[in-house]
Amino acid sequence: MRRSSGRRVCRALAVAAAMCSVAVLSGADVNYYEEAMPSTLNPLYSRTMVDKRSQELVFDRLFYRSAITNELKSRLVDNHERLDEGMRIKLFLKEGVRWHDGKAFGPDDVCFTVRAMLDPTTPSEIAKEYREAIVGCEKVNRDNAAVITFAKPYHNPRERVAFAVLPEHVFDSTSISPDLEFSARPVGTGPMKGTRGRREVQFTAMDNAHHAAKIREMSMAEGQDPFVQVRTLLNATMQGVVSVAPPLRPDVAASDDVALKSYDLRSWWFIALNTASGALKDKRVRQAIHHTLDRSSLRELTIGVDPGDTNPPCEFVSGPFVQSSPYYNRAVKVSERSDLARSRQLMTEAGARMEGGRWVMGGKGITLRMGMNKPLNTEARDLLNQIGNQLQEGGFDRQVYSVSSDEWVQKAVTGRLRTEYDALVGKWSFGVVEEVNAMFHTRTGDGKGALNIFNFSNPEVDAILARYDAARTDTEAQDAYHDLHAKLAEELPYVFLWKLDTKSAWRNEVRNNTISPYFYFTEFDGWRM
Repeated sequence: MRRSSGRRVCRALAVAAAMCSVAVLSGADVNYYEEAMPSTLNPLYSRTMVDKRSQELVFDRLFYRSAITNELKSRLVDNHERLDEGMRIKLFLKEGVRWHDGKAFGPDDVCFTVRAMLDPTTPSEIAKEYREAIVGCEKVNRDNAAVITFAKPYHNPRERVAFAVLPEHVFDSTSISPDLEFSARPVGTGPMKGTRGRREVQFTAMDNAHHAAKIREMSMAEGQDPFVQVRTLLNATMQGVVSVAPPLRPDVAASDDVALKSYDLRSWWFIALNTASGALKDKRVRQAIHHTLDRSSLRELTIGVDPGDTNPPCEFVSGPFVQSSPYYNRAVKVSERSDLARSRQLMTEAGARMEGGRWVMGGKGITLRMGMNKPLNTEARDLLNQIGNQLQEGGFDRQVYSVSSDEWVQKAVTGRLRTEYDALVGKWSFGVVEEVNAMFHTRTGDGKGALNIFNFSNPEVDAILARYDAARTDTEAQDAYHDLHAKLAEELPYVFLWKLDTKSAWRNEVRNNTISPYFYFTEFDGWRM
């Protein structure tokens, strides 16, 4: 080994020792690395997947999907009735369920949670999503039931109430602030009680009528250098790593003591294009960018996917759904390779001229200001630069910037970077409801289009989304979204890239660790040492 390489390894091992010391000293049965510390344990204020994964250990959602069969199930609801053609749903709750502090769970808690989400003084983005669907909740104590009323009939009402339930007795009012002690030391009904510190989160098993966790203590520490995480795992100091960077997966797979496990985030990657900015107003220019990009090359350069791999960890998508989704329109084909001849044809039709290897429109060169959500760089290293390089080779100048995680959540997805960028690279992930209306509907004062990054507006798209909203059957909903997929492939407010498999790694002594799509720890009761 060269001397410089040896110094790097020594430094990495020293950092590993420092990083894992908290978890080791905790004496937990299981210690694992997360991508970051959760910002909160209050499910009303989850902003990241780390938040959602941590909260899944502490709280029960009214409904969840089985990681095995994908069917809708519940640990809190014994039975349900769909009323008024989906305008209301009556939930008969299970008996004997208790909160972590010993108080009984019941209809009061379900309706309190609904009222808290509907309370306009609860500043929760999660709550805003439910305010569009739910208008009220009524207790039926004699039946140990709650009746939730919707703003309109739904063909899938159970999916619309897949929220985590909060304990009424812990709060003074339905106006719930994100800075309450509850966010660090919550009371839930989930398999574990959680406590968030500055450097780790501690989880302790809580036996209940509907939970019997077999792992009694668990500690989560924030991972830093991906190499350090993997080396610490292989050295048996930690038992798990939630997300293993693609370049390090072969090292993990080579170990007899550690298993790589797929974690389906139900997510897809995209390049959002600012359809109100300069040359991008012309959809032919957006289509030209689409044809300029070579996705196969991007995948190979940034994720390390072998072009000959018959089962790559990254599959291309042509629209806003993963290929396993019933909403994915297979008639819209993916573009794996670039088509520069088609790109040149589209740019010429749009009135552009090639001068000195650069496209010029209206006497000005086309320069794209591009940003990317910074955490994505650990999954697809140097992706933003590689996209920029391909665009520059195709005649588009570019300036590239990294967007911090906080800025992405607070500004990018809320449409507040539309005057600063022409393109943003990001990733969307979906839970029980795979709905994309918020990303593509015109922004309105009543909350529609809340996640429309560049305020894309198209009346035909809005009409298709209205059809989805009005659907009363699965078939009607699928037909609407198939049409949406096709329309977006023409208008291209996004250039769609791929779905990238996330891989977790757990030591073999952690048994029966079924990982649920998106939420991760939903089936945690079966995990054991």
